Amino acid sequence: MAGAQRWTELKRLIHAEIIRLTTFNASDRRWPMPFAAALSSGLPLLVGAYFGHMDYGLISSLGGLVFLYLPETPMHHRMVTLMACAFAMIASYALGVISHLYPPAMTLALAFTAILVTMVCRYYNMAPPGSFFFIMAAAIGANAPGDLMAVPLKVGLLAMGCLLACLIAFCYSLVVLRQQPPAPIAPRPAPTFDFVIFDAIVIGVFVGLSLAIAQLLRLDQAYWVTISCLAVIQGMSLRAVWDKQLQRILGTGAGLLLAWGLLLLPLDAWSIALVMIVLAFLIETLIVRHYALAAIFITPLTILLVEAATLGQMPAATLIAARFWDTVLGCLIGLLGGICLHSPRFRAVLGRQIRRLIPSRLVGQAL
Repeated sequence: MAGAQRWTELKRLIHAEIIRLTTFNASDRRWPMPFAAALSSGLPLLVGAYFGHMDYGLISSLGGLVFLYLPETPMHHRMVTLMACAFAMIASYALGVISHLYPPAMTLALAFTAILVTMVCRYYNMAPPGSFFFIMAAAIGANAPGDLMAVPLKVGLLAMGCLLACLIAFCYSLVVLRQQPPAPIAPRPAPTFDFVIFDAIVIGVFVGLSLAIAQLLRLDQAYWVTISCLAVIQGMSLRAVWDKQLQRILGTGAGLLLAWGLLLLPLDAWSIALVMIVLAFLIETLIVRHYALAAIFITPLTILLVEAATLGQMPAATLIAARFWDTVLGCLIGLLGGICLHSPRFRAVLGRQIRRLIPSRLVGQAL
């Protein structure tokens, strides 16, 4: 009897998970926004293909991702917000690139970046993607080869990508605001210690830990573990963390098959740029509706974003297998971090210790 009840409960849980995985969220996002976002990250690639410097175009394309932080508020507010995010993107990437010059400091630099940008994003109650792309830029920069003389060039290329994204966002806003009224500027809620400081420290520690583990395992692209960990741990609840982990693993598995098929094609610089533009458009169309489905296209886009300049140097099967296990490792670390983050006992014990380390005058009464 007990065995039958357990089997019934297991079937109910499996059925509930399948329902969650196959449910599409409603969204009023129209095609101009994904198109403008794809243009922001795609134009630098076309310019890089034209001048025969795909590696330069890829760095600027990373800066173009700042367009995704454009809010739906009045023009003055959205542009100030976007330019502040552009500065944060440039600073995060610069810190990552500089940390690459001294590998032992990479983990500490990435953890510090993750803590700082998460605190700022949560203090100002930034909507998704929140701190994700800032930390992603720092992780990619930290794992990008280069010497001291290449730092100004790389940071400058990313800054140009950010400026292009701001220009496209301005033109896009001129058109959109003529068609529909802007959303009101939401008042910033009072920040709390747990939401702003405690969560940021835990997220930063596990992001740094994911990079340290990837380095100890001598993984070729440690950034992939870090990004997977970050995508999972940012869930607003333990249920959300579990859903993100499951959806990312499933979506990444399917996305790796798509990436494998793309890597087997005779791609040149122009075709790579066009493929990445299409992938960016599909991602921004789908991500607000179904994360796992969007992850299918996120995976090949992220692979091309870092590997496009060196395609062919590693067999496609080896590259795909490495990225899959990197994703599984990052998701498991992110799940562990999510369990700690949403454990009342863990929060009570560690939160008390963190409060002792931070002077009350720095925390403020609101926290």
